[in-house]
Amino acid sequence: MGAQIRVYRQKIASTTSMRKMFKAMELIATSRIGKARARLASSLPYARAITRAVSAVASTSDFEHPLTTEHENVRRAAVLVLTADRGQAGAYSATILKRAESLTELLRSQGKEVATYLVGRKGQAYFDFRNRAYAQVWTGQTDSPEFERAREIRTVLLEAFSAPYEEGGVDEIHVVYTSFRSMVVQEAVVIRLLPLEVVSEKASEANEILPLYEFEPEPEKVLDALLPRYIESRIFAAMLHSAASELASRQRAMKNAGDNASDLIKKYTRLRNTARQAEITQELTEIIAGADALNA
Repeated sequence: MGAQIRVYRQKIASTTSMRKMFKAMELIATSRIGKARARLASSLPYARAITRAVSAVASTSDFEHPLTTEHENVRRAAVLVLTADRGQAGAYSATILKRAESLTELLRSQGKEVATYLVGRKGQAYFDFRNRAYAQVWTGQTDSPEFERAREIRTVLLEAFSAPYEEGGVDEIHVVYTSFRSMVVQEAVVIRLLPLEVVSEKASEANEILPLYEFEPEPEKVLDALLPRYIESRIFAAMLHSAASELASRQRAMKNAGDNASDLIKKYTRLRNTARQAEITQELTEIIAGADALNA
């Protein structure tokens, strides 16, 4: 009986230690999610402005740009998958990888080869464990992305898009990431990054007036300068969405883990108390039985 009590005490101590760790990680994620959401919100004006500029140039010009022209025969597609560097974020990375797998199967069913580009150690570990090849991987900064990383990814993807098929080039590029809707809702989404599908933007409100642009020099050169910035802004926006989603998922997962640890501690405490009561009852029974034997 005493050994059973010691087992329960050890379980209570270890679970209490784990609960402290879960609580600390929850507090860290909670403190960082505010900054991540602020960075995401502050990036929206620039993203809207450059989207409007690119749309204005593309919709008012009649020339065909390599980044906006559809390929007649798409033979190879690139898929950029944004996962996390660390775990303990619930099903965050698993959901993204599952969405990427579905996209890969769809592309291959259409007769397209797939070149995968990874962001985050979780995605790298997933592919390494299955001995699956990937074109390139970037690790670090998944929960606090920097713009230079987005620019680096943009350069690599544009080089692959511009290269011929025989040299490993791709005909289209897709991005799989987690869109941050709210602290409760984060959705795995897929966007086609290249070729661009630029449409003219309409005013969202009746009193909103869209800006008018005058292009100097000619629109083709303006588009050559704007498109790389537009692409890196889309990639950086996806990284910011993923960072906010990762922190929100981690905060929610650690809260649930802490609550479960508290429930386990209550359960083990009741079992320990029951075992102690049984031990005390047994000792009293033995004492009374011994006294009765002496009096007999």
